[in-house]
Amino acid sequence: MSDIETEAVIEANESFYRAMRGCDLRAMDAVWSRVRRVSCSHPGGPSLFGREAVMESWRGIFSRSRALAIEALEPHAIVAGQTAMILCREEIGRLRLIASNVFVRERDGWRMVNHQVAPIRDDAA
Repeated sequence: MSDIETEAVIEANESFYRAMRGCDLRAMDAVWSRVRRVSCSHPGGPSLFGREAVMESWRGIFSRSRALAIEALEPHAIVAGQTAMILCREEIGRLRLIASNVFVRERDGWRMVNHQVAPIRDDAA
């Protein structure tokens, strides 16, 4: 794992959170793979499979807000060949979550294939 690849995956992860903060569906669409099957599990929701279902979920989330005050903290990258995972904490106001974001390397860069989030107990933060 090179530092360049690690930095590229962390930047792809940050692009995901920028899209979320700005409720930018076009930017969110660009983050996700168009080649691989994707999945997403929003807090308290069902697991979603397939690009259409995942993008529809973001469309719904973004339609209810103009901006999301979300921060991704302490991203840790694990790069293994053409696949990488970012583990990080998410904070949305007082809500604390743990996220795992999986990326694959495609011809045009790292693209997300999975986003999964779960709450963190206050005493575990």
